[in-house]
Amino acid sequence: MTEKLQNQLKFLEISDGMKKIFRQTTLIDGSRYENDAEHSWHFALMAMTLFEHCALDGVSIDRVIKMAIIHDLVEVFAGDTPAQDIAANIGKEEREREAADRLFALLPEEQAGEYRGLWEEFDAMNTPDAIYASAVDRFQSFYLIHLSGTGSAWVKFNATAERAKTRMLPVKTAIPSLWQWIEEAIEINIEKGLLIK
Repeated sequence: MTEKLQNQLKFLEISDGMKKIFRQTTLIDGSRYENDAEHSWHFALMAMTLFEHCALDGVSIDRVIKMAIIHDLVEVFAGDTPAQDIAANIGKEEREREAADRLFALLPEEQAGEYRGLWEEFDAMNTPDAIYASAVDRFQSFYLIHLSGTGSAWVKFNATAERAKTRMLPVKTAIPSLWQWIEEAIEINIEKGLLIK
């Protein structure tokens, strides 16, 4: 076995750790929290399923799916940082950059460059691919939280309706046909006391 193949297998072994990183979003049935691997799979599936509604020009669904698979890999080392946890987000960029250095270094140079590039592009959210990917990523969590009826991360971190709405703004840009549904869902969750008005 070549050293290159050994390193790729090691990367895959470590990446399996995503199955142990639990998020603050429950499954729709509310039975347990979802893990990073489940989130990434659902994000990829949503990106494919909703792609016909994408309002951005030039989006490559292949690149978006790659971003879905890669976007949270660094959490194997950095852990999950809930979007609604303001305190936990302090230092997040540095933690995740260090985790990316460690994780992607396992791969051959060309592959490491591709994966790191996709991860950085997703985070920067300044290309059509990344904007659509970010919109779907954020919608995935919102969708689960709303349909579960528990408010999960919103309740835990005292989320306001305004903060939830602001977080969803990429959806308004990338998939505007979902915006009315999001606004209605926010109102429903205010009425239930799961989002603070």
